[in-house]
Amino acid sequence: MLRLSPWARLGLACGLLGLSLGFGPSARAAEGHGDDHGKPAAKAASKEPGKDAGKESAKEGSKEAGKDTGKGAREGSRTEVEKAGSQPVAAGVSMTELRDLIDQKIAEVRSKNETAPVLRVSPKTAPAPRARVKPGGSEAHGNSPQAAAAAAAHRAGSQGHDVHWAYAGDTGPESWGRLRPEFQTCMLGKRQSPIDIRDGIPVQLEPIQFDYRPTPFKVIDNGHTVQVNVEPGNAISVLGHRYELVQFHFHRPSEERLNGRQFDMVAHMVHKDVDGKLAVVAVLIEQGKAHPAVQLVWNSLPLEKGMEQRSPVMLDLLALLPEDQRYVTYMGSLTTPPCSEGVLWMVLKQPVQFSREQMNVFARMYPMNARPIQNAAGRMIKDGQ
Repeated sequence: MLRLSPWARLGLACGLLGLSLGFGPSARAAEGHGDDHGKPAAKAASKEPGKDAGKESAKEGSKEAGKDTGKGAREGSRTEVEKAGSQPVAAGVSMTELRDLIDQKIAEVRSKNETAPVLRVSPKTAPAPRARVKPGGSEAHGNSPQAAAAAAAHRAGSQGHDVHWAYAGDTGPESWGRLRPEFQTCMLGKRQSPIDIRDGIPVQLEPIQFDYRPTPFKVIDNGHTVQVNVEPGNAISVLGHRYELVQFHFHRPSEERLNGRQFDMVAHMVHKDVDGKLAVVAVLIEQGKAHPAVQLVWNSLPLEKGMEQRSPVMLDLLALLPEDQRYVTYMGSLTTPPCSEGVLWMVLKQPVQFSREQMNVFARMYPMNARPIQNAAGRMIKDGQ
């Protein structure tokens, strides 16, 4: 709907009145509110009887309209005044008749789907700040409310739903690399464990120096295996490098294989150096006579998963090792998520024995918790003689 302020309507009326008084439809007549080009026309009009009142009214109306709307209002009404032509109106018309004439012209414009000028007077405001744009031309997504809401929803979801990996089903080994971003190495890594250890290069390897002693220990069922946490002070030295024993745990059946042979169980003894690098000694287990040291571990099994049970007795860690400590070695990874690589593996070739009953204790808790064999990918394997 077209809206005109009272002063703009009066200005337009003056323009229309000027046409009726003899001004031509040119741009000069529309703009000439008292300029040099408008004066002759005004003088000629004043000589006609009965039109003096209309002339004075037009002058005063034009003057006040110019003060209110300025040059912009005059320019806005210029087009419609030119289109209006020089239709004559009666001289000495009243203000009511002028308003009726203006309303008639506006109605004509609307009926022709033309755009009549809409005059608005508003305070000057500063332009809205432009959105920051990243190099390349697109708006920075991090600054948008939608992106912020999506990020907040994502954070809330990940904190409330901790993915639990498993050894079978939808969260089994084939899916580990897709469960969480930090597990991608399980799927994309090139030096993963376990492997089938075969065709190693026969060499004289430096013996592993086991600096183990009887130690306090705690047993925890962490939901994936039975793990034994030991006190500091137990370590190994190999190739002049010292690694501190952190914990050991069990898998059934053994994860690694020796020349294709898989054993009943394996114990992984996890060590760490001062730089955080890992070295794992794998002790293969086969069925045979009872093992006194592992019985101490079974005696301290917790009643609940996630519960850590302290043993009242000391554990002799050296008793867990076979007499023959020759080993094969290669570089691999953790066998559980996040499957971090750069782990030094030393697999003792002689197994130790657990009784059937001792193996069944673990089997009742974890019938199978071994990762499948991974691709050796042409890695160097050294076989100690």
